This record gives sequence, structure tokens and C-alpha cells, in this order.
Amino acid sequence: MAAKTTTSKTTIAKVATNGYQQVFKNVDDILHKDAGCTSELDYTEQSSWLLFLKYLDALEESRAQEAALTGKKYEHILEPAYRWTTWAAPRKTDGSPDHHKQQTGPDLLDFVNDKLFPYLRGFKQRAAASNTIEYKIGEIFDEIRNRISSGYNLRDVINELDKLTFKSQVQKHELSDLYEVKIKNMGNAGRNGGEYYTPRPLIRAIIDVVDPQIGETIYDGACGSAGFLCEAFEHLSAKTGLTTSNLKTLQEKTFYGREKKSLAYVIAVMNMILHGIDAPNVLHTNTLAQNIDEIQEKDRHNVILANPPFGGKERGEVQQNFPIKSSETAYLFLQHFIKILKVKGRAGVVIKNTFLSNTDNASVELRKHLLTSCNLYTILDLPGGTFQGAGVRTIVLFFEKGTATKKIWYYQLNPGRNFGKTSPLNDDDLAEFVSLSKTKTDGPNSWTVDIKDVDPKTWDLTVRNPNAEGPKQLGTPAEILAELESLDAEAAALIANIKGLLS
Repeated sequence: MAAKTTTSKTTIAKVATNGYQQVFKNVDDILHKDAGCTSELDYTEQSSWLLFLKYLDALEESRAQEAALTGKKYEHILEPAYRWTTWAAPRKTDGSPDHHKQQTGPDLLDFVNDKLFPYLRGFKQRAAASNTIEYKIGEIFDEIRNRISSGYNLRDVINELDKLTFKSQVQKHELSDLYEVKIKNMGNAGRNGGEYYTPRPLIRAIIDVVDPQIGETIYDGACGSAGFLCEAFEHLSAKTGLTTSNLKTLQEKTFYGREKKSLAYVIAVMNMILHGIDAPNVLHTNTLAQNIDEIQEKDRHNVILANPPFGGKERGEVQQNFPIKSSETAYLFLQHFIKILKVKGRAGVVIKNTFLSNTDNASVELRKHLLTSCNLYTILDLPGGTFQGAGVRTIVLFFEKGTATKKIWYYQLNPGRNFGKTSPLNDDDLAEFVSLSKTKTDGPNSWTVDIKDVDPKTWDLTVRNPNAEGPKQLGTPAEILAELESLDAEAAALIANIKGLLS
């Protein structure tokens, strides 16, 4: 009998997933035909704000039912005219769609653009605090706008999304998985879509190594689509023996993020909600606009998990907020992370591998600052292609604040194949790294460097695997330049000799 029940639940879940997949596909097909939506980024953005309002309606219905069971009166967040079941999907008393009350075409567009959005934006000013769902509503709609230019297309999208339900954790989980796929697809969509997506196997490996605990706060100051925060929530929620107090702590006092871009912000909030965090503590702000000298103990966190944007060029006034001046965005974020980390707090941060060897003053000073103020205990060297669509090589820095570095354990990921769209990074690729990181065992792909052997003038941390077989590892930029100069001199001498023989 139990086997039949399990099979039944599995079948229902599979049917639901297939149905949800079709809904998402139908929505994208509709938006593809709309003149206001030009890429996967637009498809995700537009479906996100509608999905959020659909979710909000389900949340209010659930809260109203809970209040009724206890004999209390529930006060709705949204006024009647702005609820999903009023303007988007009105229903008859039997629960079927009421097509006579449905707005469509120009009437629907006028309502959404001229009434709904201004009303929702106003919540930012009306909310009692920034950690409330009311404030999140205001922030989401503060900058985002409706890009769907046809009211008929908008009606079709609404009708599709209305098929989705949020009544169970299973349904939420299925929706969160599909939403992750949409975020991943943004990586190849242009307009810097790839910056919103860090491969989930890499995130899970970083979380396993950093090992956050319930009661600790987890922070990502460049959260993008909130992949690190969502995976950390999944990691901690899976622990056995969680109490009601533990679950409340995970919901309200564990995950904190900041995101500068409005599109990424709304995606982050929606992603966290779908993963089960009702009122995400994510702020829509430019993290780098804060002077790090203003960070106080109350602002600090136990764990930092992040993949900050790199390659950006920050203006002079932003650089003034940091002791080590650099136009490289990632270098400013790294300083912010070190400052906002609590003593004995741990971090796992993705950064370009050139950080280890660049010879400019900012790179040298930042490496020195990291090594002297933190214990940089592990460096994970990732192969090219780890981030699809990005041509840069990356590393992950694992460090603990409060004591200087003495030894660094390196691990060079060597999956034995080239990464690509059809062969992306997976959890098995990182299994050995996660396992060996606990004991920091040396092997063909791993080795240990004593900080005493690092040049204190350059603090060069270039990845040089002494156990690697095959081609010689590349040296530092200075070594490469010296070798090129030597080769140039040899070539010049050879040419001179040849000329001498011919003359």
C-alpha cells in the first residue's frame, strides 16, 4: 500500500512539472511575439512580476484561511481592486474564470500601467519596515515597468500563469526548479544576462566547504538572482531535527543580500520566495556606494557566499569608499566582504584568477591585505568554460577572518573534458574537491603552499601545480615577459648571424 502511495505522489509531481514546463514555454512563446520584449531577460522579467502578484494572492488567501481558523480577522495587504483575483483572474462563484469581468487589450494595459503599478510602487513609502512583504512589493515595482506592449498578449500571459498554484511545498519546489532554468537561460541572452547565473553545482560545493550553521547570518552583497542564498537555504533546511525556532530563524534572521540592478533584484526576490523564504531580506541598493569605514559590528555577518561582478569600471567617487583604490569592481567587493565579515567568519568568493598574479599596486595591496587579515586556507582553480558564455578563468577564495594566513591548500579542478552547453559543470566534477577539502590532502590535483615561500614584495599566489603532468605550468606575468624578452633576444641574434653569413 505504501508503495502505491509513493508512486501516486511521484506521478502527480511529474504531471505537475510537465504542466508547469508547458506554462513557462507558452508564456515565452507569447512574449516572443510581443514588440516590447526582445530577449530571454525580458521574458524572465515580465513573467517574474506577474508571477510575484500571483504568488502574493496565494499568500494572502493562505493567511486569511489561517486567521479564520483561529477566529481572527485578516487584513489584506492589497486593496480589493488590485488583487490578482479581481483584475487578473476574476472568477465565478463556482471557481471558473469569469470572462465577462476580465479586462483585455487597451483597457488592461491602461489599468496595469496607470493604476496598478503606481499603487504597488507606493508600498515602499507606506511600509512599516524594510523587512516586510509590503516593502518588497514597493521595491519590486519601484523601477521595473511593464514591457508587454499588447494588452491582448498580456491577457494571454496572465491566463497561462493563472494555471500555476503555490498551495504546497511540492508545487513551490517544482516552480523553483523551473524558475532556475529560466535564470540559467538568461546566461546566453545578451545584455549581460550571464552575470545573474552562477553554476549551481559550484555554489553547492562552496557551501559544503564553508559549512554555514543555523544561527549564523549569511550574506551576499552582489546577489544577482540569489543563487547562493537559495542554495544555502536548501542546504540548511535539509538538516534533520529542525525545531520551530530553527525554521523561524531561517525565514527571518539568516539570509541577507544586496543587489544593484532592478531586473536582478526582482528575480532574486521571486527566486527566494519560490524556494520558501516568504519575505527575503534583500535590499535594492548599490553595495559599493557605502563607505566601508561606516560598517559597524551590528552590520557584520558570519558567512559570505558571493560571485561579485568583475571587469566593471567604477567611478572615482565610488573608489573613495575603499582604502585600496581600484576601478575593478571585484576588488572593491572583496574589500567590502573582508570588512563586513565577523571575526572568525568564513567566506567563499569567486573572482578572476588574474587576481592571484596581477602586478599593479591595487592587486598587490589587496592580496597582502587578504593574507595578513584573514586565513586564506583554500584556493579552488576552475578550468575555462566553467561559466558558460564567459571567456575568463576563475578561482574561488575560501578564507576566515581574524588570523593571518600560514598555509594555502590549492585544488586544480581537472574534469578530463571541456565544459560547454552540452557538457556543463556537475556535482560529480566537484565531489573530490569537496571531500579532500576537509583534510586538505595533497594529490595529483592538489598541493599546499607555505606562506613563507610567498614573495612579500609581490604576494604572488599564481596557481602552479607541482604534481601536474604534461605541459609546463604558465609562470607569472613577469616571468612570461622575461621569457619573451629572452626569446626576442635569441631571435635577434639568430637573424644577425644569418645576415652575417649572407653578406
